[in-house]
Amino acid sequence: MLCTVTAAGALLTGCGSERADETGSRGSAAPPRAVPASGRPHPSASLTADQAKRKALIPAAKVDYAKALRAAVAAVPASEPIAAELRGTPAKPYWQTAVATADGTVSEVRVDAVSGKAAQPHLSSDDAEDKQQLADRLTKATVTAQEAAQTATDKTKGTVSSIELGNADNGSDAVAWSVDVVTTDDWNKTSYEIDATNRKVLRMHVDQD
Repeated sequence: MLCTVTAAGALLTGCGSERADETGSRGSAAPPRAVPASGRPHPSASLTADQAKRKALIPAAKVDYAKALRAAVAAVPASEPIAAELRGTPAKPYWQTAVATADGTVSEVRVDAVSGKAAQPHLSSDDAEDKQQLADRLTKATVTAQEAAQTATDKTKGTVSSIELGNADNGSDAVAWSVDVVTTDDWNKTSYEIDATNRKVLRMHVDQD
């Protein structure tokens, strides 16, 4: 299902100058390129479609994942957060969240990413087996969504764009949080899988597309 806005660093603009060619005549210089403090070309010159989408959407969200989950939990009594993902457009960003009660009943709640207002919750149509599996995961998970996100952002400074509680991808019965962190200097997405019992990082992958 499912993913605080930081500003991009200031750029230094290099100054172009005319240079003599091999014959000693002067020609028009190439237009200057924006260069960051590191001296490397600014990444926006070659953003992929996904990177460009993240660059447009993430700064538009004034409400972070944690506030969105709090709004969703407030809308569903006796629930716990299990997922949040930033979606929508720069004009209308929103968080698609999910919360669950102890018996595994899931409610989906759309939260406006600008105002923080939660829409009317919608019950999911999970069957009894799915509900029981989720109830078991909730019992096993001792690491909160905020703790999992903190573990991820301690390793990769950026903005959480998605978080979800599920089973680990290693084929075991381990319960894990999946956390996506977007770095706002290059707009890459780093995906973490974090053990929901001890905060250990089980997997990390950088998506540069």
